[in-house]
Amino acid sequence: MIILTGGAGFIGSNIAADLNETGRSDIVIVDSLGTDSKWRNIAKRRFDDIVFPDEVDVYLQSLAGADAVIHMGANSSTTAADADEIVRSNFRLSVRLWNWCIKTGTPFIYASSAATYGDGSAGFVDDDSDEGLDMLKPLNLYGWSKHAFDRWALERARRHQAPPQWAGLKFFNVYGPNEGHKGDMKSLVAKNTPLILADKKISMFKSHKEGYADGEQLRDFIYVKDCTSVIGWLLGNRNVSGLFNLGTGKARSFRELMLAIGIANGKSVDMEFIDMPASIRKQYQYFTEAKMEKLRGAGYSKPFYSLEEGVRDYVQSYLMKTDQYR
Repeated sequence: MIILTGGAGFIGSNIAADLNETGRSDIVIVDSLGTDSKWRNIAKRRFDDIVFPDEVDVYLQSLAGADAVIHMGANSSTTAADADEIVRSNFRLSVRLWNWCIKTGTPFIYASSAATYGDGSAGFVDDDSDEGLDMLKPLNLYGWSKHAFDRWALERARRHQAPPQWAGLKFFNVYGPNEGHKGDMKSLVAKNTPLILADKKISMFKSHKEGYADGEQLRDFIYVKDCTSVIGWLLGNRNVSGLFNLGTGKARSFRELMLAIGIANGKSVDMEFIDMPASIRKQYQYFTEAKMEKLRGAGYSKPFYSLEEGVRDYVQSYLMKTDQYR
């Protein structure tokens, strides 16, 4: 079986969809569904069981191993303030799963984050040396927790205390179906498509940095189907281990993103630029772009969706449908 933590979440439910499409339904989803619409992310999925996060340790004791643990579960709030809770959910659980995978000889793939790069002043190279990691200064608790586990995992791997395969994936700006439950944390594609369809004006932050025009702030936007494709490739290439960036390797502007949404909807886009709140100006990122040479060098050769291709598929295949779930 495959144990999939965060399996009802955004990226996790898309992984489950990919697994189902390849004929696998022997999936154990570890997640909390709550009282909102998150359950709809897995309403079409075939799986063996759902285990709640507070039951996972007891559940694992009953197993001799698994084909893989894909660990996407985490508290991903970038505004979280309870450090003890973040350590429990993002660091300690990852440690326990890693150690279980060592004990049982199970491959371990987990979600890191581009938030580990902080303001980007140290670049976006997935360098696993102590010197490279020392340069990174995450801006929030979430980013720090992911960075802390990356460092812990790399140190254990150097000591030969690692699962037979392990991979940490530094996700950049992911968008795609099944993110509606994320509320204010969902992508700008999900947020702005209804506004553009309704011919409403789109508000974006003005630039407060020399060299960047309004709307020309840059991000590495990656379609979720590319993320799940990489994970599927890792499952089939058990000799590949390490810490890897997961973006497209090409930064695009927010203006280009809005225009791509408009084209996908067959609508013109009316944009206005508003002042960025002073409280976030000092830590605002004007540029992110994943260096992808490491993953490509490991053998992943499939092309990524362009921004226009990914947005078109997301908008036309999901957001413009009555049923928006994958």
